Amino acid sequence: MTMSFSHHTLGQRVHFGAGNLTADVRSETKRMGAQQILLIASGSAEAAADALHATLRIAHRLDGARQHVPVEDVERACDAATQAQADLILCVGGGSAIGLGKAVALKTRAPIIAVPTTYAGSEATNIWGVTEAGVKATGTDDVVLPRSVVYDVELVRDLPAELASASGMNALAHCIDSFWAPRADPLNSLWSAEAIRALNRGMAQLAEGSIHSPEGSQQLQYGAYLAATAFASAGSGLHHKICHVLGGSFGLPHAQTHAVMLPYVLAFNLPSAPEAGERIAAALGVADPTAGLERLRSRVEAPRALREHGLKEADLGRAAELILGVVPASNPRAMTPDDAVRLIRAAWAGDDPATLAGPSQRDDDARSLQSQINSVPDRSSHLHGRASS
Repeated sequence: MTMSFSHHTLGQRVHFGAGNLTADVRSETKRMGAQQILLIASGSAEAAADALHATLRIAHRLDGARQHVPVEDVERACDAATQAQADLILCVGGGSAIGLGKAVALKTRAPIIAVPTTYAGSEATNIWGVTEAGVKATGTDDVVLPRSVVYDVELVRDLPAELASASGMNALAHCIDSFWAPRADPLNSLWSAEAIRALNRGMAQLAEGSIHSPEGSQQLQYGAYLAATAFASAGSGLHHKICHVLGGSFGLPHAQTHAVMLPYVLAFNLPSAPEAGERIAAALGVADPTAGLERLRSRVEAPRALREHGLKEADLGRAAELILGVVPASNPRAMTPDDAVRLIRAAWAGDDPATLAGPSQRDDDARSLQSQINSVPDRSSHLHGRASS
């Protein structure tokens, strides 16, 4: 069978190592000729930020980057970058710090060096996101792709087990979404499958209680990088669209929301994507990808229900209505209002994801939530035309 597709590979220098933080970041800042560095750090990455602050020319430092990149934080950070005449943005931390750095780069056009301390994957994409008035707008621009990424396994050594498992599931979501995203192609599928294998190996270490294993942690870093490169090329699929809605509109925590939603979106799409299902199953080493993902999620004690992370039952109708407004045209299975109701209620309650593969078994709940959807003013126009990835 002949193939016909176009693939865009993003250009980026990547360093993997152990104890390589200072040496590799110094080398990259020198290569890029940076003189005035804006340092952005997550609260959990203070020690790593301190180590870099002590050895680099830091013009200004911002600590405590917040989730979902609130627009008011972006404005303050851009003002700081302008006043400092920053010619480089150094981001140290998880997706929040790197996301804030990207938003600043989008305004100032300054290059980025990223030092990830979780498995979020933002460091390997050209995707930005900013939340304003309860709506998370996203887009793509090559200027926000970090020029260099430094992975030091020692930076994830002390990552709490609950965050490591949620962040690992987030990375798996990048892989799985890449099989049916708008620009999915054979190369993205190849990288995604290898990423799933690496992440599965790394998360097995978590399940065995070997969270501090350098081998397991490096497998997670490697898998997270591959997953993000595939995702950056393929674009944002149904899973990520849903998670952006839930994070931006309801303030749900990023990694935990991805960890909860992934099995449900997978179960929903698989009946219409058998080839993707076969690839995912093979990478996980199981016969049934939905059941395999559920077993993995249970083994690492990843989050299981949105109600445990801040989503109220009274908000399910609005959430379902918003989800309907962001379903990508490329999604392999069409979504009806009833499907959206079933999906969000199942994820809220922590029900068995396998129930989403067939017709609704909860007609009373579906009718009740559908009436809520009908009573909610249309907000989907705020999302259309603004979310390009």
